[in-house]
Amino acid sequence: MQALDNIHSQALAHWNDLNILQEKIVVSAKPLTPEEAIGKPDDQDYPIQQGKEHLMEATFNGHKGQAFTDSRGTFSGTLADIAALPMSSNFNRAVFVATLNAVGCAYDNTEHTVHCKDNEPKECAGNLREYIKEKYGKRRITIIGFQPAMTEALHAEFDVRLIDLDPNNIGQIKRGVLVEGKEKTQEAVEWAELLLVTGTTLANNSIDLFLTEKPVIFYGTTIAGAAPYMNWERFCPMSK
Repeated sequence: MQALDNIHSQALAHWNDLNILQEKIVVSAKPLTPEEAIGKPDDQDYPIQQGKEHLMEATFNGHKGQAFTDSRGTFSGTLADIAALPMSSNFNRAVFVATLNAVGCAYDNTEHTVHCKDNEPKECAGNLREYIKEKYGKRRITIIGFQPAMTEALHAEFDVRLIDLDPNNIGQIKRGVLVEGKEKTQEAVEWAELLLVTGTTLANNSIDLFLTEKPVIFYGTTIAGAAPYMNWERFCPMSK
């Protein structure tokens, strides 16, 4: 939990410096429906559409932050209440991460904290392919977390491996790529020359597995607030 602990400590210190921990500010988090989260894309194989994951949304002073998680539930309280939550469950971590993103949006100019919708994920994937080609050139890429449009776009240009936790995906060919299970994670990380990692790894606390000497691009809204704390590269141009 090294990275998460680091971010948690920095965030709490920052909130304390801002003198907002004790203010009577309500932070509420709720799971969004698939349509609320990503609209109506032409493709229908996004994990949130299959009920495999949920998008938690925190609202803080009118600013929104999100976090993907496999947990459902709601939470309301002050920042002090959230600061006191143990980071021992996916639900608590998702509430904290979504809140971190919302507070970052309110106070730290954190951008792109709300998921893109409709066919914007497909446009994002095309942009990502060109971004990697320009910045990194031809690389072997391991994708952590099945993102359909990104998988298809990168498979067209690069050698790609894909790790996912959904047992219904493992062993299947998705968007031209064999989906491998978590037992192949270390092997796939060692094989790769570039890692493309879902920000959800912060909320499920597997992120330390991917913080190696190899270049990492994190994608998605979940990691919006944490990336600046840790100087991580993040790609999420279509989000709001």
